Amino acid sequence: MLYTDRLHFLKQSRTGVWLAGLIFAALPCLAQTGAQVTQAANTITPPAAARQLTVVERGDIFMARKMYRDAIETYMQAPPSAQMYNKIGIAYHQLADLNNAGKYYQRAIKADPMFADAVNNLGTIYYSKKSFRRAIREFRKVLRLKPDAAATWANLANAYFERKQYQLSSEALQKALEIDPGVLDNHGSVGSLVQDRSVADRAKYHYYLAKSFAKKGQTADALQYIRKALEEGFKDRQKFLEDPEFAALQNDPEFKQIMAMEHKVL
Repeated sequence: MLYTDRLHFLKQSRTGVWLAGLIFAALPCLAQTGAQVTQAANTITPPAAARQLTVVERGDIFMARKMYRDAIETYMQAPPSAQMYNKIGIAYHQLADLNNAGKYYQRAIKADPMFADAVNNLGTIYYSKKSFRRAIREFRKVLRLKPDAAATWANLANAYFERKQYQLSSEALQKALEIDPGVLDNHGSVGSLVQDRSVADRAKYHYYLAKSFAKKGQTADALQYIRKALEEGFKDRQKFLEDPEFAALQNDPEFKQIMAMEHKVL
């Protein structure tokens, strides 16, 4: 049935008349709504194209994927800056190319003498080359700029340790742990700052770590490093029984078990 025939049919009854009136009244509104829908559809814009990565972002991706040479080549394309020199230095550092790493850390410091991360990283180069006095000098510079740099306090503790300045090493380590109790769990490089955890006498180093944790009342960590010290060949077992820092552990069942065991040196 055609639309006009339907209207004619509706007009034949009272109900039809009423319905027909409603339909005619609604027609202008329907027409207006349709126009609004059409206009809205015409104004929809397609999604913007995906943003292209910057040179620095691409370099950071290469670093995350441990593609350090690609990262260096990419960072070289970015405008020179202290931050960029530092990134290049870290990439060389990861490749164990200490000479080039040090060169770029020095460039970063020259570009921004207040850039504490680059100063710290240069200190780790001296540390890796066993120039511990120079490493200490750089780490102390950092701590004048950033007293709350836990990783640098830990680096300083290591450098003092290697110079057999054990009391200063212990104090620096305590400071690092006060600032960040998880500092020793961090990776070798965090962001733009390198943390070096390599030491020559690991057995004695773990003894001092155990001592520091015991002093802070961190029993689980202290026990972990006591075990590590013994596994690394720490010979003066009596120190764990006599040093005052370990007094609170003497009745701990796990401590007694560790002391009773014969540890196979790894």
